[in-house]
Amino acid sequence: MGQTSSSGVKAHMETAQKTGALVLSNRKLSEVPDLSVLTKVLRTLDLSSNKLTFLPPTVCDLGNLKHLNANGNRLSSLPDGMGQLSKLESLSLVSNQITALPQSMANLKHLKSVIISDNKMTEFPMCLCGLPQLDVVDLSGNQITEVPGGVEELQAVEVNLNMNQISSISPSIASCPRLKTLRLEENCLSVSGVPQELLTESQVSLLCIDGNLFKMKEFEEVEGYAQYMERYTAVKKKMF
Repeated sequence: MGQTSSSGVKAHMETAQKTGALVLSNRKLSEVPDLSVLTKVLRTLDLSSNKLTFLPPTVCDLGNLKHLNANGNRLSSLPDGMGQLSKLESLSLVSNQITALPQSMANLKHLKSVIISDNKMTEFPMCLCGLPQLDVVDLSGNQITEVPGGVEELQAVEVNLNMNQISSISPSIASCPRLKTLRLEENCLSVSGVPQELLTESQVSLLCIDGNLFKMKEFEEVEGYAQYMERYTAVKKKMF
């Protein structure tokens, strides 16, 4: 960090002690500055558009942190202690190189939004299943190949899995209690790879599935499609 950049960071940190928000986006940072003076006050941390290759474990000491944005960096992993961020509500890691999430994230009971699009994840992050406040999960633009069994514990209302490599979906996804919107565009699904239970038994009222290994006309002939369309139409009527 050059002197100008360093003094700029210091000024931002002094402001953050009063506001609880530290914005260090677009500062060419290759490492996170020492945040120890902000441990008890920081609620929002924006580290987007820098050159960070890792987040130090000390980030996990920010016990009051609610919003963490590290979009547009070079992160390949997160600290194992992420589960200590007990008040975290939103996590955004768009356009990094994340391959997996730490298991401790299963402890983030207040997490509402997880945006990890355009990364390098190959497996669905099961640590998100069971988080009671979760509303939105965006895993688009990764390399996930399947939606596995156990996903029925996921509490999210909207899940975006567009632009992955998914060829298999567990029928248990139909048991997700709050799932209304499921985006599966541009994957590797055959028409038989879409579980019938998703159409007949789920709460899903918006299923986006273009750009897979079948034509929509084929999908419209699948048993259960009419039941899905009833839910879709009912929701549309409520909107207008």
